[in-house]
Amino acid sequence: MSAERDLSPLAPGVVRALNDKLYEKRKVAALEIEKLVREFVAQAKTSQIKHVIQILSQEFALSLHPHSRKGGLIGLAACSIALGKLAADPDPNVKSGSELLDRLLKDIVTENNQFDLVSFIPLLRERIYSNNQYARQFIISWILVLESVPDINLLDYLPEILDGLFQILGDNNKEIRKMCEMALGEFLKEIKKNPSSVKFAEMANILVIHCQAADDLIQLTAMCWMREFIQLAGRVMLPYSSGILTAVLPCLSYDDRKKNIKQVANVCNQSLMKLVIPEDDEMDEARQLTTLSAEPTSEEFVSKPEAGSSGFLDVASDSSFSDNVLTASSCERIQVTLNLDGIVQVLDCHLHDTSTGMMTRIAVLKWLYHLYIKTPRKMFRHTDSLLPNLLRTLSDESDEVILKDLEVLAEIASSPAGQTEGYGASDSSDAQPNLVELQVPDRAGQLSSSGMKGLECSPSTPTMNSYFHKFMINLLKRFSSERKLLETRGPFIIRQLCLLLNAENIFHSMADILLREEDLKFASTMVHTLNTILLTSSELFQLRNQLKELKTPESCNLFCCLYRSWCHNPVTTVSLCFLTQNYKHAYDLIQKFGDLDITVDFLTEVDKLVQLIECPIFTYLRLQMLDVKKNPYLIKALYGLLMLLPQSSAFQLLSHRLQCVPNPELLQMDSTKATTGLRGTSVSNINYTELLQHFEKVQNKHLEARHQRAGRAEQLDRRMVL
Repeated sequence: MSAERDLSPLAPGVVRALNDKLYEKRKVAALEIEKLVREFVAQAKTSQIKHVIQILSQEFALSLHPHSRKGGLIGLAACSIALGKLAADPDPNVKSGSELLDRLLKDIVTENNQFDLVSFIPLLRERIYSNNQYARQFIISWILVLESVPDINLLDYLPEILDGLFQILGDNNKEIRKMCEMALGEFLKEIKKNPSSVKFAEMANILVIHCQAADDLIQLTAMCWMREFIQLAGRVMLPYSSGILTAVLPCLSYDDRKKNIKQVANVCNQSLMKLVIPEDDEMDEARQLTTLSAEPTSEEFVSKPEAGSSGFLDVASDSSFSDNVLTASSCERIQVTLNLDGIVQVLDCHLHDTSTGMMTRIAVLKWLYHLYIKTPRKMFRHTDSLLPNLLRTLSDESDEVILKDLEVLAEIASSPAGQTEGYGASDSSDAQPNLVELQVPDRAGQLSSSGMKGLECSPSTPTMNSYFHKFMINLLKRFSSERKLLETRGPFIIRQLCLLLNAENIFHSMADILLREEDLKFASTMVHTLNTILLTSSELFQLRNQLKELKTPESCNLFCCLYRSWCHNPVTTVSLCFLTQNYKHAYDLIQKFGDLDITVDFLTEVDKLVQLIECPIFTYLRLQMLDVKKNPYLIKALYGLLMLLPQSSAFQLLSHRLQCVPNPELLQMDSTKATTGLRGTSVSNINYTELLQHFEKVQNKHLEARHQRAGRAEQLDRRMVL
């Protein structure tokens, strides 16, 4: 070591500190050197700066003493940082000189395999948030140099500078953006080569924030990084699912102007979804307490922090955070726990937000369906809070959204995981007495504590749970409060549900609920809608065949259940009797029509029924008109409808049809010898007298309700006149 006088302008205290074995003292010395060089810069003392660099490189960096070498390297790093402001000097001579000194320092670093990276990174991290273009260019150039040195592993320190790099990527200068993009690209290549040494979890939050950037290049780059992280780290990324979804889901609705971002976001979404497995549903609470769960709350990702003005996102410096992160090398020994709370919160918020794009809503519903399939027990804890938004989504403008929504609702209604003790326990407030028991399999109430493995039911499985009746009640409530939904989408929704669930259960449940409906006008409208679906939809073919013959106690039970609610609408009640070949009872009902309040709407419905009789669905009925002897009441019922109709096109249509009936004189035969119109069946367990009395009772209620509405309308007219 040279004499102390030869080391000026370095103070003796700085020299001693540079030679000290403690890193803290060497760092203090480096800060003093940085301050000294800045003063020389301000005074334009270039020769003094060169002298300081010469001392640090020759007397310290090349010293045989290890602590002295470390002191020299951190001192050179401090000089480099100080000169980076110098690189932004407007004087071309000063700028040129600083670049020369900068190249000298880089040469020293690249040629010395003992560069003190640990000491250099904090200095780099603090300066990386500079808004000055020249300073940013200077910093990126140093990062590129350090990346190129084989003996320097900058990847270990990437979490400390990644946020700053993404902010520099948004610089207005194209050259700086290109340099930064190159640096990030090199880092990503290194990550792909050595995933086992990457601190994925420490950088997850940083990517989540920049995936929401307004700048397209930043967002696309961050999204590409996120895609690689999910695919390379796998379930290590699960604890950050809520944040990732917050960033990714809105991108799925981007238009072609951001097509690249949308495509990468879609891959991220699909890859993340695949990480959820059935085993995630089997962890009990005790196991969760002993496993690692570092999922941040979704609020952390809603808005981007102002890192540019207040510093950088210091993830690694938080010791509490670093103790709770996962790396690829440790994921095999640490069990990742899926915490659904944050995920469901994010999905529910996107579903509730009316500004959410269609593709995003579809993705949200796919996520919910996937979670109900893979983790049903955990998901049913959130079902009560999710149902309102799921029901509201049925009013969506997109058919595809409604279809996905119905898939989720059908899974909720049919999954064995949704079965609670005692039918209807999940909705005691809406439970009604004397409910007709639905087809709930025994296994639904016998879920073992070992979980749902191997018992993943698809929506088409004809099983109902405790949420089924609650779903039917709320669906009818929605139809009642939003009549436009019933008119425009009601049949579509019910038909799709019949495909996804058991059609018999749907009609059985709805009929039972409508039987107790206080809004009689809605009940009549809803019954008419259900009847039209029953008679015309291809999805209901099997149920129609079941009702057509009434050969089993179950079919007779269903007929009686439907009949009691169908009585809200006289014409639909007759059509149900036609469907079930109860022709005598249909005739008896039509005889009662003379006592009803015949309105234009009533006659319109009769007109529609006549049109329906001409459809393929009632081919069997028209053929039965050939056998007058066996089906006299069918002919009488049709003549009864003819007598109700005014001289209209429907009248002419039915009249022409009846003219084709052979041997009309046989109609004069003794009706007591005729059958009821049911061929080869025995339905003696059906009390038709009681059904007829029920029809009269329901229609009397409708008559009373119409009179009350008319009275209220008359009072309103009087008030307006007064």
